[in-house]
Amino acid sequence: MFPPPPRVEAKVFARVPDHLRITGRTSRWAETHRPGAATDCFIEGPSFDRHGNLYMVDVAWGRVLKLSVDGVFSVATEYDGNPNGLKIHADGRIFIADFAKGLLLLDPASGAVGTVLDGYAGKPFHGLNDLHFASNGDLYFTDQGLSGLHDPYRRVLRLPADGQLDVVLNKIPSPNGLVLDRHETTIFLNVTRDNAVWRVPMDPDGSVYKVGAFIRLSGGMGPDGLAMDAEGRLAVAHIGLGCVWLFSANGEPLLRIDSPTGSMTTNVAFGGEGNRTLFITESETGCILSAELDTPGRQMFSQL
Repeated sequence: MFPPPPRVEAKVFARVPDHLRITGRTSRWAETHRPGAATDCFIEGPSFDRHGNLYMVDVAWGRVLKLSVDGVFSVATEYDGNPNGLKIHADGRIFIADFAKGLLLLDPASGAVGTVLDGYAGKPFHGLNDLHFASNGDLYFTDQGLSGLHDPYRRVLRLPADGQLDVVLNKIPSPNGLVLDRHETTIFLNVTRDNAVWRVPMDPDGSVYKVGAFIRLSGGMGPDGLAMDAEGRLAVAHIGLGCVWLFSANGEPLLRIDSPTGSMTTNVAFGGEGNRTLFITESETGCILSAELDTPGRQMFSQL
């Protein structure tokens, strides 16, 4: 449909050090999601705080890792769960989408983890995946579970900063990463098992209409995490294909960023000088990759 875009190769920015990798045992998450594969870490959910520290989750081992501005890795917290996504509030609190335990809150100063929500309408979540803050503090997050085209009954939820949890969209075959557009009237949603990015317009009251596929992908396992730049372009991590695609605001492919390590490119975040560096989690090898782009990333709630 479109000609292949130019290709560049990302650089390895950092690697989870050996002393923080867990070997000699397995976890229930690894047995379920990566049977037969050695999983000493599985990083996801990169997010920068306002000081330039990069936080990320280790899904397999219930950890949140921190990469400081001076390049030192540490364990911010460790608990009995499966943190899948992470976003930082403007006040510095860290919210975690945990596949096993729900929506959690991490105090970065103490490392204490508490529960914000463990379900909706009296029932537990299916398995949270990723989350995104609006500029007013409303929190959008995906409840993915193990859904797919065979069982397309998962959802996007919204926790208003001053209101009650509600369902934005239901009947989705594997909702994953999500961002709001620059006007915050549309959600762009990665639907992994549909191998597509959906466009979800919203009315002023928050209800949705005319939901449809915005970008169709092929190959790999599907789109995982995504981020938006200041011009409304989307950087989409294509897990299993080992790349990140950059699409125009109209959905046309502009660039393919290839991983120099593994194929599990799971998520992305803008940071660095001028917010022009795209950082990529490559979960298979536990590496943070980087690529310099010509347009800065859209400012996140943690930076306001």
